[in-house]
Amino acid sequence: MSIRIYNTLSREKETFIPLDPERVTVYACGPTVYNFAHIGNARPAVIFDLLHSVLSRRFPNVIYARNITDVDDKINAAAAAEGVPIDVITRRYADAYHADMAALGVGRPTVEPRATDHIDAIIDMIERLIEKGHAYEAEHHVLFNVENFPEYGQLSRRDRREMIAGARVEVAPYKKHPGDFVLWKPSSADLPGWDSPWGRGRPGWHIECSAMSAAHLGQVIDIHAGGQDLVFPHHENEIAQSRCAHGTDTFARYWMHNGFVTVEKRKMSKSLGNTLIVHELLKQWPGEALRYLLLSAHYRQPLDWSEKALEQAQSTLDRLYGLLRDYPPEQATAAADPDPAVTAALEDDLNTPTALAALNGLARRLAAAEPEETPKLAAQLRATGALIGLLQQSPSAWFGQRQVNVDLDDAAIEKLIEQRQQAREARDFGAADRIRDDLAARGILIKDGPEGTSWEAASK
Repeated sequence: MSIRIYNTLSREKETFIPLDPERVTVYACGPTVYNFAHIGNARPAVIFDLLHSVLSRRFPNVIYARNITDVDDKINAAAAAEGVPIDVITRRYADAYHADMAALGVGRPTVEPRATDHIDAIIDMIERLIEKGHAYEAEHHVLFNVENFPEYGQLSRRDRREMIAGARVEVAPYKKHPGDFVLWKPSSADLPGWDSPWGRGRPGWHIECSAMSAAHLGQVIDIHAGGQDLVFPHHENEIAQSRCAHGTDTFARYWMHNGFVTVEKRKMSKSLGNTLIVHELLKQWPGEALRYLLLSAHYRQPLDWSEKALEQAQSTLDRLYGLLRDYPPEQATAAADPDPAVTAALEDDLNTPTALAALNGLARRLAAAEPEETPKLAAQLRATGALIGLLQQSPSAWFGQRQVNVDLDDAAIEKLIEQRQQAREARDFGAADRIRDDLAARGILIKDGPEGTSWEAASK
């Protein structure tokens, strides 16, 4: 079976065929590091980290670039508010981003370019655009001339008037066309800036990604990914300036965009006070539960975030880890391959809802299996979880990370264990699992052995 990807450019699901199977290239727009990441920022990080894993199973060399935007007006404002240089802000929040994403099971990309390390490449690309007649200087700004690129708007499929209105662009008097966008802008003495042929200034946002992508992946790349909100203007502008600078017919061959995250059916926004910060969520919830919920909807669809859904994600992981309690990773005797149904779902445009359903189906088979079959199924469950980025802790670590709040005395615990044993003898495994999960949630870990069931309180 081939990997299939929904291509925003064609609006169709296509078979993924890289330009060079020995060097697959993927670029995803990363964070602008001026504050902590919210859960909407985490969704593309999780999704495209998973894409990297899926591609890496098929191809020997997948170069995944996810940039850091470390020069931006929001960063400037944050630095000015604290009276510090911008690199103080960007280092602080880049470190926080890495820590928060790692807690969600997101690995580091192959390369992580920063805009400020590519100023020379940005200036070189702008100079080429001017030389080819695609950009012009006006009042110490350099702007891209959208009318000089007839295919502008192909990705977003908007006409020029609609694009200008949708982007809320500044209709400055020095622009030849209202839709022309900034490649370079002047910096006052109190703002960060670099010397250039057009005076001291700083790059526009769009040109940064084009320059970094070309520097690390080449002039034409296989996949460009990002949030749905980036289709226009950011990705539209990247296409225009990259193709014009390089003289190519294509910039990215496949475009992938994830949908928005809502909170209790409402758009996440500062004005509504419902912006969910990953750094804060991780103080209350395991990162793996956040990852599970982020993968519960198909990446192209909206994802509605709620505490009830998060509780359900954690409960599901409690059940899965409970099944693996007698088969911790350090006791694994053989490697196992992921469930083919999960692999097939992920290779079909990252169909994570189907993949998670198959993962839970495998867990049900493990719960009902005969003793001689359980080690093999447990190993496969762990290998399948690894492909999705789940179930990589030991069960004791998973349950032990909870705040212990034992509100049962020994007699009550023993009574519940007795009820669980009766449920198992009656083959009511659902009731038995619920009792075990309830005890685990209250900091009581139980273990089945040849001499019966024992229990202990998890340490804090």
